[in-house]
Amino acid sequence: MQIILLEKVRNLGDLGDQVTVKPGFGRNFLIPTGKAVRATPENKARFEAERAERERRQQEHLAAARARGERLNGATVQLARKAGEEGRIFGSVGTTDIADALVASGFEVAKAEIELPDGPLKSVGDHELHVSLHAEVTATIIVSIVAES
Repeated sequence: MQIILLEKVRNLGDLGDQVTVKPGFGRNFLIPTGKAVRATPENKARFEAERAERERRQQEHLAAARARGERLNGATVQLARKAGEEGRIFGSVGTTDIADALVASGFEVAKAEIELPDGPLKSVGDHELHVSLHAEVTATIIVSIVAES
């Protein structure tokens, strides 16, 4: 499926790139979320007419993401959970828990921006995580899980 990207998409392309993707990825994710449109002659002409405005908006989003990243980079959030003697917690800490704690600390973060490459956190200690604020901006945070007494 040929599509035109309406914004930068990590590992796929930049604004205005015409790329080929699998039909399911295009139909189920890129087009419904507004990240792309089908590469038809009408959509190509419409995109070229709107290109300058889209580039300006993309630069504004990038600047805002960089500002958020500078504030968020190096932030530490502490979560208390019940834990066993070996340091494993009962249950797990997921993106929702981390996002809620960051919002309570005064940061503007969505749970979809938090990356947990190894899955939910299940042990006591400090965990270094990445927060993807934009395709080009990633901040590093530390989530400290402590045992409740």
